[in-house]
Amino acid sequence: TYEQRKVVEFTCQTAFFISIVIVQWADLIICKTRRNSLFKQGMKNKVLLFGIFEETFLAAFLSYTPGMDVSLRMYPLKINWWFCALPYSILIFIYDEVRKLIIRRRPGASDPNYVLLFTYISF
Repeated sequence: TYEQRKVVEFTCQTAFFISIVIVQWADLIICKTRRNSLFKQGMKNKVLLFGIFEETFLAAFLSYTPGMDVSLRMYPLKINWWFCALPYSILIFIYDEVRKLIIRRRPGASDPNYVLLFTYISF
């Protein structure tokens, strides 16, 4: 029926929102340093860790709180739908670690470090 299709649509929109939250984990972590690896730098920033947990908690709260299906049209998700974006988050993290490794390998080259110039946006 039409109502069932709308419930599926809104559930998929909730899954998309959760996927954005999961990918933001990687974005937040890779923006932590320009050149140092996360494994060398570590995760000592308590505000950053709190932000990751708070963002995840808020997404879960919005997804599972009764009444959100009416007000925000967010429907509860099965737990395995939370992991759909995890491979993309890992891919982003690995890509940036490789990029940082290439930048660290060529710190004082005579030619410009093209990897740094063309993969890091500086404002």
